Amino acid sequence: MEDCPDNVVLMMRGIGGRMRLAGAIVFAALSAGPALGAGGGGQVVSRELRSEKFAGNKIGVSAERKMAVYLPPGYDGSSKRYPVIYFLPNPYESYRAEFDRKDARALFDRAIGAGVTAEFIFVSADMTTPLGCSWYANSIVTGNWEDFMVEELVPYMDANFRTLAQREARGIAGELMGGYGALRFGMRHPEVFGAVYALHPVGTGSGVQVMYSRPDWDLMAKAKSLEEVKKDGFSAVFTSIYQAYLPDPDKPPLFVDLPVHKDGNRIVVDSRLTERLREGFFIESMIPRYADNLKSLRGLKFDWARNDTIQDHVYANQALTHKLDEFGVPHEAEEYNGLWGHGVWGEEGRVYTEVLPFFARHLDFGGGGRR
Repeated sequence: MEDCPDNVVLMMRGIGGRMRLAGAIVFAALSAGPALGAGGGGQVVSRELRSEKFAGNKIGVSAERKMAVYLPPGYDGSSKRYPVIYFLPNPYESYRAEFDRKDARALFDRAIGAGVTAEFIFVSADMTTPLGCSWYANSIVTGNWEDFMVEELVPYMDANFRTLAQREARGIAGELMGGYGALRFGMRHPEVFGAVYALHPVGTGSGVQVMYSRPDWDLMAKAKSLEEVKKDGFSAVFTSIYQAYLPDPDKPPLFVDLPVHKDGNRIVVDSRLTERLREGFFIESMIPRYADNLKSLRGLKFDWARNDTIQDHVYANQALTHKLDEFGVPHEAEEYNGLWGHGVWGEEGRVYTEVLPFFARHLDFGGGGRR
């Protein structure tokens, strides 16, 4: 992993570290953990949901999906209903990292107290696979992540918490790969989510370097287990992408159709598989199909750090905003002076200064209109 950029190395270090719906959709498996928060502030509760969407997956994805839910100050003593922000965290950190390491509960309490936003519910769920990111897609190999979110997690939250159960009051946000997921869910399910904010999304389109230049194709072709591809950061990331978008249940141990093979020292690209990958994976490639969905959103914004050491992300996000403009999709896009993964949390971070005000403007906090 010596040749990997720092952000890939940091992601890979977290790989090994990692939602009771009433009715017939999901088996009840509610596990209420201790609530964090006291003295009149908000609280964070732990829940566990047993999903039916991962039956038959090929790589050992657990049906037990955990989540951390922030409930605003005064939740227990009122009958009020609240909008919900669904958050897709960096999949190479714990789904609880925002609360356990970044003090999100106190930050949300301060934002509410300062009038940055009215009260809201915030949920961060475990959406990871053994290789890290699920890429939030339905896959015969990794399970049906899109269905899990839309058909299980959102209904679970509406059934078990006092939510405003309509798309106008649901926002979705995410960081890095989670930012990609937020854009993807907003594109494909505007009937569920009314506003989208993606923090430094990755995988939005073609980069400076072509995709086949990144993985170690010899390692991937010869791997005898999933553990082996973890030896190289890019190879593990791209294997997770292929498991989501080029799955093949008959090709263990990676269960993918590799879009490239080596002929001696020569790289041979499979054009058919590459086209299938680009059309299914890249946000930019999906815009022609989902532009009208995006136009129906109450708000859409994404940002990215100018000094990301992988300039592919910067290039792709710049191209994405131009593509959205070409299709007449209203949106906000901001390139800011910063680094990969830096300046997100804290009172000076983008969650406090950008994300929460964005949802305060674009979500329904009760009464049928924006706050």
